[in-house]
Amino acid sequence: MKYYSTRHSVPEADLKYAVSKGLAADNGLFMPGRIDTFDPSFFQTIDRLSFQEISFQVALKFFGDDIDHDKLKEIVFDTLSFDCPVVHVQNNIYALELFHGPTLAFKDVGARFMARLLAHFLEGSDSLVNVLVATSGDTGSAVANGFLGVPGIHVYVLYPKGKVSAIQECQFTTLGQNITALEIDGNFDDCQRLVKTAFLDKGLNEKLTLTSANSINVARFLPQAFYYFSAYARMEQRNKEFIVSVPSGNFGNLTAGLVAKRMGLPVNRFIAANNENDIVYHYLKTGMYNPAPSVQTLANAMDVGDPSNFVRILDLYGNSHEAISADIAGFRYSDDEIRSVIDKVYKQSGYLLDPHGACGYQSLEDYLNDDQVGIFLETAHPAKFTETVESIVGKGNIALPAKLAEFMKGTKQSIPLGKQFETFRGFLLSEV
Repeated sequence: MKYYSTRHSVPEADLKYAVSKGLAADNGLFMPGRIDTFDPSFFQTIDRLSFQEISFQVALKFFGDDIDHDKLKEIVFDTLSFDCPVVHVQNNIYALELFHGPTLAFKDVGARFMARLLAHFLEGSDSLVNVLVATSGDTGSAVANGFLGVPGIHVYVLYPKGKVSAIQECQFTTLGQNITALEIDGNFDDCQRLVKTAFLDKGLNEKLTLTSANSINVARFLPQAFYYFSAYARMEQRNKEFIVSVPSGNFGNLTAGLVAKRMGLPVNRFIAANNENDIVYHYLKTGMYNPAPSVQTLANAMDVGDPSNFVRILDLYGNSHEAISADIAGFRYSDDEIRSVIDKVYKQSGYLLDPHGACGYQSLEDYLNDDQVGIFLETAHPAKFTETVESIVGKGNIALPAKLAEFMKGTKQSIPLGKQFETFRGFLLSEV
């Protein structure tokens, strides 16, 4: 399969090039040249398949032209060494729990898949690939742990100083080996800008082989479609309209869901659940897209003021506001509303939401009618936000999972940097 740039001004690329480069030469994002669909009969028996079996069938649609099928199956099954179960919360609302992987966040799926795919493409090569990743929380930990110890790859995690939770920070600053954490004196948008600018710097790219592990990379965002198909297979009440709510920051997760819908997945509508960084919410209401500096909220992984993947959504729908708003509804919630939702749901059902999942849950409660069933993506374990969540539901109500406890034992290893590109550029060149 060929991959084209959302800016449509450079030649199409093959999968290896798209994954290895991350960003197209014209600063656009790569998109698959075609989106293959499933026969409707696939969905009649999908509930008989395991998560791994479903994901392999989806992966074949994306990558089957470019990777030996046995190797692709190995990559998929190795990536998904954990489950993403559907859990009933209350009434007609269900949670898709995406926090059962190594770093307890949804990004384990895409990050682990990309690490294995890139390692496959690097087999037999002597070159060193430098992976740059900007994070507002969970991306950094998922990518760092996904690539930890992978030969031929060095990962640089850029994160905003003081704007990720203590546990999230421990997950990517204590690893060492081929992982370097860079503590940027700025916000997530500054981190993302540094990464994007690095890809466009000709001199830097002549000396270093750079790629991105953010959701701008096709090998990160496309595999996220896997769990949408699995969620449908595990759902009860499939005779009702199926609504999916996605806590949305950089919009890679929602874009993967929209691709799944194009492949035939019977989703009636998606909901983009935003926090106070509500740029896309206003676009859905007005048709005007006006990026703004991000603001810090309780749902920090969604603190994005100019979502990178929104250009993919525009491309997918031919820049039609009417078509986009027909498939996506928007909701936004303040920190006070997020606190209220976490408290309410815990008292009513005993289910403990993280701040991002709280936005997803409440949007379903505000949207659904009796003829619909909804699922929201619970994107991270609430223990990753222990201080925030316990301030709402009371201390002692969150058990720290063993996986997180291990990370907390490590020693922080990070390098402070300013947000100026020349500073970042100089650091990378000093690493050569």
